[in-house]
Amino acid sequence: MRPSQEAGAGRFTKPAALRPGDPVAVVAPASPFDRESFDAGLRVLAGRYRPVFDDGLFARSRYLAGDDGRRLAELNAALADDGIRGVFAARGGYGAIRLLPKLHVAGLTPKPVVGFSDLTAVHLPLQAAGWVSVHGPVVTQLGRQPDEVVRRLFRLLESAEPPAPLLGVPLVPGVAEGPLIGGNLSVVTRLLGTPYLPSLDGAVLLLEDVTERPYRLDRMWTHLALAGVFDRVRGIALGDFTECEEPDADYASRDVLADLARETGLPCLGGLAIGHGAVNQPVALGAWVRLDADAGELAFLAGAVTRG
Repeated sequence: MRPSQEAGAGRFTKPAALRPGDPVAVVAPASPFDRESFDAGLRVLAGRYRPVFDDGLFARSRYLAGDDGRRLAELNAALADDGIRGVFAARGGYGAIRLLPKLHVAGLTPKPVVGFSDLTAVHLPLQAAGWVSVHGPVVTQLGRQPDEVVRRLFRLLESAEPPAPLLGVPLVPGVAEGPLIGGNLSVVTRLLGTPYLPSLDGAVLLLEDVTERPYRLDRMWTHLALAGVFDRVRGIALGDFTECEEPDADYASRDVLADLARETGLPCLGGLAIGHGAVNQPVALGAWVRLDADAGELAFLAGAVTRG
């Protein structure tokens, strides 16, 4: 183990590994979802574990999967129940951020929590509490993912060994090591100045987003810069920025992001298959990584779980 990894290893606690057949909770802390996509993903999940949920999961209240009380009670119960070995989000969308003032994490034993997009609003408080969690497909996305993603997800949840590295496009040269922290760019910016954002000191910052035009990406990135985020992190890992193009523009979102990354001077790797694209590779948030923007590789120096 490298000295830098040793120094940061105690900052986050890994949950115990899952085993095939374990009971796992399916929760909907954000938006309602399409039942066909949910059922397809549930079949994949049920092929490995024993999903647990009740009919409240299918509630709808405007743009939310039921009112705040329902969604909060469901999430808190799943996190606190020792009989539940892991937690999977049904969908992202919007709404998890509304639950944070009453989200109960302190004193709980960490367990794997899987999701992305709006679930960044859950992951970041978990990292603030010292948990490792998994940025990976929600249930409604799981049924559309290629087999390689499903295999990687189950291996990440069941093996203490580091997963295979991911390849990306070098944007700013250099090498950086640190815990991987972040997720959806829009949600990360919404938690600036709140107690729910973990320390970013020495981190490798993961960012991805969907349906945000380039000027909006620039605005959110500039918000991070003005808040001093790029003075604290060691490197930047960019996932997919899906459907983020300006119609009829003579530039692309990747061009804007590359320019913004160069302004930071930090090692930066783009084009990672993480986020809202057709391939959403799962990664462990809080786990130590080595971002090599010279070789175009994001290597994982630790796994997401401990041996059970």
